[in-house]
Amino acid sequence: MSTETITTVSPSTNNAILTRSGLADSELALLPATATQAFIDYRRTPLKKRQQIVAKALELLDDRQDVLAKELAEQMGRPIAYGAKEITTAVIRGKYLLKISDDALKDTEGEPENGFKRYIQKLPIGPVLVIFAWNVSHPPLMLVILKPSPQTPTIAEHIHGIFSEAGLPPNVIQYFHSGSMAQIENIAKSPQIRLICFTGSVAGGLAVQRAAADRIVSVGLELGGKDPAYVRADVEVKWAAEEIVDGAIFNSGQSCCSIERVYVAEKIHDKFIAAIQEVLKSYKLGDPLSRDTNVGPVVSKRAAELINSQIQDAINKGATNATPDNQSFKSAPPDGNYVPPTLLLGATHDMDVMNDETFGPVIPVMKVGDDEEAVRLMNDSEYGLTASIWTADVSAGERLAQDIEAGTVFVNRCDYPSPVSHF
Repeated sequence: MSTETITTVSPSTNNAILTRSGLADSELALLPATATQAFIDYRRTPLKKRQQIVAKALELLDDRQDVLAKELAEQMGRPIAYGAKEITTAVIRGKYLLKISDDALKDTEGEPENGFKRYIQKLPIGPVLVIFAWNVSHPPLMLVILKPSPQTPTIAEHIHGIFSEAGLPPNVIQYFHSGSMAQIENIAKSPQIRLICFTGSVAGGLAVQRAAADRIVSVGLELGGKDPAYVRADVEVKWAAEEIVDGAIFNSGQSCCSIERVYVAEKIHDKFIAAIQEVLKSYKLGDPLSRDTNVGPVVSKRAAELINSQIQDAINKGATNATPDNQSFKSAPPDGNYVPPTLLLGATHDMDVMNDETFGPVIPVMKVGDDEEAVRLMNDSEYGLTASIWTADVSAGERLAQDIEAGTVFVNRCDYPSPVSHF
């Protein structure tokens, strides 16, 4: 069987910039067995030695910020000005996990009783298949087989190389390139894979879950989002506008926890919209390799078409495009997948932009009369990654958070990659 050729297309130019070769099915089938043998050998490595390897790998990762930032800009369109911070976040999170690893992995003593010694040990489970998305530059790391997105193939290669240089034994981390869902399903079915972690689309996650359904194996899925923000009437308007634009537009809205719908107290609605417009005037859409760009292209032509279709659907159903005049929004490079940040007023839940994941730089705004209406509308979604409440009364925000159906609820913050929270 011939191997697959996987091509990465630049979102800035729509030209091919990289190719990678996939594995034949027979080669792919060997990875779980190789990982299992590596697990048998590596599981007895003392924790202190493992910590030293990870610490060295984090140091090497930090040293390569500039290289990685450039590759992220080229392959996924993230503005280079933000790339180094992405690597810094990964390093900070890694250092935090190192710091707590002794306590987290120590035995848990059981209730004392004469004649018995009880304790719970935390033991490694075995090979883990990690299938991660193009917009996640730091995949979770255990004894793993990494399957990167075809859009950002070099990330897994760097992770593998950095850990090898840091002293990790061969085959503890492996990776393969593939654009074939059938191949992913086949490796997910391997009984030697003991955990599957998938980050990506709902359709992709369901396919992985179905592939693993015939056996007993844990599957971790991080899928779509439609994250709401509620701006209460007591908020400091200018500050909240700056934060919410950043939460909606960062990485061109292509973050799993981007703000995708905004509910604003009627009392401050007009003032808040004016503040949002002022913030948007300062943004620059353009080439992600330019240091003064803060909004780059979206990842593909298909993504741009979906985002624009949602904008048009909203306008057809009565929304108003209230995006302020900004020359860069009109003069983006012609060949890339550039979608200008768009502010939509008069949004309703009859519109696709308030129901379906957008994954683009769109801020749809809807007026609400009170907290009760806001919470009801925030919960009117099949998604539930994060939500945010913006208010001068933190206690009130915390009370409202109890009624919001989301995995993470922020008060006066959004999409914040805290090293002490688990993604």
